[in-house]
Amino acid sequence: MREAGGVVSIGAEPDQLILDWPQGAALGAQDFLVSRTNQAAADMIDRWPQWGDGALLLCAPAGAGKTHLANVWRLKSAAIAVQARELSERDLARAPRAMVVEDLHEGIGHERVLFHLINLVREQRRSLLLTSRLPPGALAVGLPDLRSRLRALPMIAIAAPDAALLRAVLVKHFADRQLVVEPHVVAHLALHIEQSMQAAAAIVAELDREAMASHRRITRGLAGEILARSRASPG
Repeated sequence: MREAGGVVSIGAEPDQLILDWPQGAALGAQDFLVSRTNQAAADMIDRWPQWGDGALLLCAPAGAGKTHLANVWRLKSAAIAVQARELSERDLARAPRAMVVEDLHEGIGHERVLFHLINLVREQRRSLLLTSRLPPGALAVGLPDLRSRLRALPMIAIAAPDAALLRAVLVKHFADRQLVVEPHVVAHLALHIEQSMQAAAAIVAELDREAMASHRRITRGLAGEILARSRASPG
């Protein structure tokens, strides 16, 4: 997962961030930034197909990179992806060798289908990655057999991004837009935005728009204005 073209020294100080990204935002392995908050999950994805029973539950809060990491595995395994709430008997009929079932916390469209998919993984040496914001015990699952299966699955967690990871994500988004921003501005943003990947992408997009509209450089002053505006806006 640490391929050429996508390496960043996330543990470095803000003025030592190392960039080597291709142009354009993406959800590939080369764009996934590894830090202490997601190291264990990234390592598990790297170890596929040497998973114990072929199935894994990836649990993470909103904005922690769960969808990105699931997409990395999908590309690596040639898996098909489906939202849990859209699961149907059709998914059981096509029974691919590898499958991603995303966002169990949003509801499971057909619980018995998911139960049988988990069984097929064990019986036929297939691969299944499930994602959720909630651990198995907190999911609203009506089928007792499925509840039992989910709780028995190996689970790996991603924590909310820390300041070091957010700095790296911010630098990446600025680089994607070919924007030159001083390290102290990046550090200030990382400390004051919501601790999520989405918030990092949103603040960079807003700064880009404002800088273009006002013909200003992206400075700490401009960043402060945008942050104050976002706090003042309702919602």
